[in-house]
Amino acid sequence: MNKNHKFSIGEFSEKTGISIPTLHYYDEIGILRPEKNPSSGHRIYNYQDIITLQKILSLKFLGYSLDKIANLLYESSFTVDLNESLSLHLQALDKEKEQIEQSIKSIKRVIKLVKEEGEVDSALLFSLIHGMRTEYIEEEWMESHMLTEVVEELTKKPEEDKIALDKTFIHLSKEVKQLYGKSVDDPKVQGMIKTYLEASFSFLGEDLIQKLADTNIEELDIQELENMAPSPFTEDEQNWLNQAMEFYMKQEELE
Repeated sequence: MNKNHKFSIGEFSEKTGISIPTLHYYDEIGILRPEKNPSSGHRIYNYQDIITLQKILSLKFLGYSLDKIANLLYESSFTVDLNESLSLHLQALDKEKEQIEQSIKSIKRVIKLVKEEGEVDSALLFSLIHGMRTEYIEEEWMESHMLTEVVEELTKKPEEDKIALDKTFIHLSKEVKQLYGKSVDDPKVQGMIKTYLEASFSFLGEDLIQKLADTNIEELDIQELENMAPSPFTEDEQNWLNQAMEFYMKQEELE
């Protein structure tokens, strides 16, 4: 390449693959300022501008903001301070990667749920999505309460099992809307509770259930965990559902 060659902004854009509006913006914020034609004011780019643009793109690739790039762009050398900065960027990118991976899994779960169910109540679907979004928060809560082994086992659960549990919750929600108001000892109500709890226990497995049973967690802490995933039910429906579950558990203890 002829290092003395000059480029119009259109030619520079075509050569580098960077859009003209972006080049205008880089000029405005001062990180890539080409020469200006004295008479027309048109931007004139040269070989050194290509080198500068490569530096900008390299720093962007590492995750730096344009403000930070402006400070780093003309450094003659870098010290361990750069490593500290890069380490912070790496942590942020790792966190973003985890969130993206979680979003991908959640999107696939939602697509499959809606496809298989045909129609899902919006309040219920948003509740499920919120639960998916906050799974990592719930995992952190469990780890803080010495339930690391439980978290490890739950993260190993296949997506198919999680989808099956989501479908069970969808069916529970539909039945709650249909049966709400009936006596909690009504056979249909108790049948609904039995189906849901058996599916939940099956998902967890005996080992996890035992580990949870052996853990001494204050009632207030349990409420804190429950608040992380808002219920799709009204307050009255939720209270009725809780009573129906309590009745079911008492009957199981008597048998």
